[in-house]
Amino acid sequence: MALTDRIKEDLKASMKAGEKTRTSVLRMLTAALKNERIQLKKDLGDEDVITVVGREMKKRREAALMFSKSGADDRAEAEEAEAAALAGYMPEPVGEAELEAAIDEVIASSGATTKKDMGRVMGPVMAKFKGRVDGGVVQKKVLGKLG
Repeated sequence: MALTDRIKEDLKASMKAGEKTRTSVLRMLTAALKNERIQLKKDLGDEDVITVVGREMKKRREAALMFSKSGADDRAEAEEAEAAALAGYMPEPVGEAELEAAIDEVIASSGATTKKDMGRVMGPVMAKFKGRVDGGVVQKKVLGKLG
């Protein structure tokens, strides 16, 4: 089953079950997917859907961080709950050992030695694990190995 079909089915199920938060999140995701489809002028594949879901999760996490900094903990919790609901549509996260091995492999193959070479490492690693790893985590690990 395609990811878009799964999202539609989950939306129907959450509406029937009366899950307000999940229904709201899935409606926002459906709208974001529709906007992406219009912008790209093509039907979305699973990889496109994962990109949109990742973008929406990032928005929720950033909002939660801002709310928690301003003392609105209830709003921060709501944003985190929405991000958690979206996480179910993301692929399995990359394991620590697998990520380390991939970074080491790219560093060795690209000949990167300094922080200036970081882009030569980040690009291939992020492309390999698209949607499965946070860029900030990769950046920290790459900086640790190069700097």
